[in-house]
Amino acid sequence: MRPLVLGINGSPRKYGNAVKLLMVALEGAKSEGAETKVYHLYDMDIRPCLGCVSDSERLCKYPCVIEDDMRWFYDELLKADALILSTPVYWYGVSGAVKDFIDRLTALENMIYFDGRSWLEGKVAGFIAVGNDVGALATIQNLMAVFNSMGVLIPPWALAYYEGRGDALDSSQSVADAWNIGRIVTIVARTLGKYHIERWYLEDREAVKAVVERVRGMAKELEAKAQERLAMLKRLMLSGHDKAREEL
Repeated sequence: MRPLVLGINGSPRKYGNAVKLLMVALEGAKSEGAETKVYHLYDMDIRPCLGCVSDSERLCKYPCVIEDDMRWFYDELLKADALILSTPVYWYGVSGAVKDFIDRLTALENMIYFDGRSWLEGKVAGFIAVGNDVGALATIQNLMAVFNSMGVLIPPWALAYYEGRGDALDSSQSVADAWNIGRIVTIVARTLGKYHIERWYLEDREAVKAVVERVRGMAKELEAKAQERLAMLKRLMLSGHDKAREEL
């Protein structure tokens, strides 16, 4: 199986550092046998989310009520095994195009209310952020939290960043990190392809209820031991350290 890895560029500058490191990452993916495609968000008509889910969870679903390029891009994302998202840092966060793209992914994540699972669940992702100043790592942290909350798998070493006004390709660390993003998401996607995981996130209310009861019991036992410890500490304060140590 040749995993399909999508490179998603969130920068309007197709010659900039975000694209350069994205291309390095895709070469890393190819080195592991992946098929790759590149999409430039600024070339696409992706309109802002209307927030339908805030009115009703049942109003937000694939393929979204907005008729723009996300209509066909949803299908490209669904066919892919992994994606690598690269963004410039705009005021300590992603670019506007990336933010609109992420918000519109809610239509896939929210399918959990229709067939029991996010349609992004189990896909693999890596992230790249570049900027003239600080904020790249914070941007990646946010991206990881968002995509993981949508059910996307984020493997080890799935990030690369560059902070500076120079050429990111002159940073051996940034280049090595980007190259390994491509390799790693491909390896993980190929490994997952060997298994059929019907659903990652389960809502087994009976099982959860039983777990809650067990944890309540354990917590009560620990609380009782804590009371014993608290009483010992009070004696320590009143009678001196030596006597309390003997009790320990």
